[in-house]
Amino acid sequence: MAALLAATAALVAYSLLAYGLMTHAPDRPWTVAALFGPLLLGTAAAGVQRRHWPTLAGCAALAALLALAVQRGGVEIKSLYVLQHAALHAVFGWSFGITLRPGATPLITAMGERVHRDFTPAMRAYTRRLTAAWALYFAAMIAVSLALYASVPWSWWSLYCNVLTPLAAVAVFVGEHLLRRWRHPEFEAVSLHRAWRAFRT
Repeated sequence: MAALLAATAALVAYSLLAYGLMTHAPDRPWTVAALFGPLLLGTAAAGVQRRHWPTLAGCAALAALLALAVQRGGVEIKSLYVLQHAALHAVFGWSFGITLRPGATPLITAMGERVHRDFTPAMRAYTRRLTAAWALYFAAMIAVSLALYASVPWSWWSLYCNVLTPLAAVAVFVGEHLLRRWRHPEFEAVSLHRAWRAFRT
């Protein structure tokens, strides 16, 4: 519990820091490093671990593009923030959506099979719909992001990206959990720890 609270506090602090930096100094080098650094380092580490050279090449290309944008200044760096937000949601959405193709096992169905001792047909149908719902959620987040970027001040988009985006994900996760407990009390309850282990495997 303590670890979860600490992680939550760190996420909140980082979200507020990112919002402030992106709003008041979006093209400064330290802002770019703070907002793109964790993504680049995490992706590069995964590429090294799996010896996936295209991933490392992509990280190097993105780092070079960011350096060029910082040198030039202007709105280009803002468009890169929007691209990063959209790309992350597109990857998540694709990860869920691709598992809905014929003959494949939906992502949440596969997770459910790993954590439930008795995986019923009703649970299979529910987890398939839930997988589709998450894929649509990520697509909707991209659409909202692009609409805001095109129509509202930059500070509003920054608020959406850094504060409202993680809050929306938490709200959907908690809301689905409560709805499932209400609509399907017969489903076996699963702890957050077991669910996280299933997601990582």
